[in-house]
Amino acid sequence: MGLRLFNTLARQTESFEPLDPDGKQVRLYCCGPTVHDFAHIGNFRTFVLTDLLCRYLRFRDYDVTHVMNITDVEDKIIARVKEAGVPLREYTSKYETAFFEDLAALGCASPQHVPHATDYIPEIIDLISKLVERGIAYRTSDGSVYFSIQKYKDLGHVYGQLTKVDFEQMRPGARVTDDEYEKDAVADFALWKARVAGDGDVFWESPWGEGRPGWHVECSAMSMKLLGPSFDLHLGGEDLVFPHHEDEIAQSEGGCQHQGGDKFVRYWVHGAHLLVEGKKMSKSLGNFFTLRDLLEQGYTGREVRFVLISSHYRETFNFTIDGLKGGKTALRRIDDCVEKLESLAGGGEASADPELLKNFTEALDDDLNVSSGWAVIFDWVREMNRKMNDQSLGAELAAANLAAWRKIEEALGIKGEAGDDTPKEILDLMSERQEVRKQKNFQRADEIRDELLAAGWTIEDTPEGPRAKRA
Repeated sequence: MGLRLFNTLARQTESFEPLDPDGKQVRLYCCGPTVHDFAHIGNFRTFVLTDLLCRYLRFRDYDVTHVMNITDVEDKIIARVKEAGVPLREYTSKYETAFFEDLAALGCASPQHVPHATDYIPEIIDLISKLVERGIAYRTSDGSVYFSIQKYKDLGHVYGQLTKVDFEQMRPGARVTDDEYEKDAVADFALWKARVAGDGDVFWESPWGEGRPGWHVECSAMSMKLLGPSFDLHLGGEDLVFPHHEDEIAQSEGGCQHQGGDKFVRYWVHGAHLLVEGKKMSKSLGNFFTLRDLLEQGYTGREVRFVLISSHYRETFNFTIDGLKGGKTALRRIDDCVEKLESLAGGGEASADPELLKNFTEALDDDLNVSSGWAVIFDWVREMNRKMNDQSLGAELAAANLAAWRKIEEALGIKGEAGDDTPKEILDLMSERQEVRKQKNFQRADEIRDELLAAGWTIEDTPEGPRAKRA
C-alpha cells in the first residue's frame, strides 16, 4: 500500500504521494530551533521525529531535500541580547553551535539547507510587500505591518485549515504584537515590527521604516525560497499548529496566490507533547532536562534517541529515567545479537533477508508506527538467538539477516559501533588486562577484572578479542 501519514490538514491518515511527477523527489521543511537557550529533550522529540521520517523516506528510495531553519531573531532573543549586552550573532551562535552538537549526538543527519532568518530579510520584505499590494496586510501609524485575517477571508481564502477557529471570538481590528500569543486568540498578527528603543541594534531597513520581521513570516519566506511555493511535507510540534503554522499558510497562500487547488504544503505532520516523569517539564519541578544534562549522567545520545522513538509520534510520551535505563538494556540486547551474527557470518556477504525488511516496512508504512517496528525487531532478535543457540543458522543466513539489519538500523538512526559508549578509562583497563595476561601476570588481570566490575563493566572474551559490556 505504500507509506501513509496522518495529515493534520486533512485530519486523517492519507497515502503519501509526492508532488514530483516521477514520485521520487520529496521536499520537506521542519521548524528549527529558536536559538535563545539550550534545547531541551521536548524540543528534540520533534527533531528526532523529522530525522526518522527523512531516513525512512530514503529507506523507501525517495530523494529527500530537508530544510530546517534557524530562528535567530524574535522577541525572546532580542530580550536576551539586551540582557547580555552582546551583538545578536555573537549571542545566537553559542546556542546554535550547541544545538548542532546535540543533534549529532542524537544520531540526526544534517539537513541539506539550514537557513537563518536574519539572512532572508530581503525575501521576508518581498513577501510582506506582496501581501500589502493585495490588501491583505496594512501599515500602522508606527510603521509596523499587520496581516488582516478578515481581508484574507474576503478574498476567498480559508483561515483555520489546520484547526477549527471560533471566529465569533474575533474582535475586528484587534492586533497581536507578540510572536507567541494565547492559543485561543484570533486576531491580526505582526508581519513587520517597527523599531522600538528596546530593540537596540537589532533592526533592518524596509519600505515601512526600520524594524524587524515577525516570527511567523520568517518560516514562510525561507521555506518557499528553498523549496518553492508548494512542497510536500512540513513538520513541527503540535504546539505550533496554531497560531504559527496556521499563520504560515495564510501568509504563503495569501502572498503567492496559489492556483488550481494548489496548497502551500500538501502534508502537515505534528509530533505530540513530551512529559517528563509524568508531568510537564518545569525547572521548578526538577524535571527539566537538556540533552547535555542526560549525557552528564552517563547516558548516550543513542540511548536517548532510542527512547524518543520508542512510541508513536502522535502519542503524548512520558520520558523517564527508568525508561532510559530500559533503553540501555534494549539496545544491549540488539547489539549482543548483532555481534553474534557478525561472528557467525565471518565477514561473508549476502542479499538482505526479505522477510525482516518486509515486516519492518509494513510497520513503519503505517504512519511511522515505531511501536510495531520495535516489536518486529525484538521478535527477530529472539528468533536469531534461538537459531544460533540450537546451531540451525548458517553463515549465509547470518549474513543475510545482518544485511537486512544494516538497512533497518540506518532507517532508525541507531547504528552502534563497538566500544562507542565505552569510556576511555575502561578501554585503557581492557588494554592493560590484555597486556598483563600476555605476561602471564594473572593476579593483576584478576585485579583489573574486579576494578571493571566495581565500575559497572564486565569483560567478555570472544574469538575476535575481549569486549566490554556493562554489568
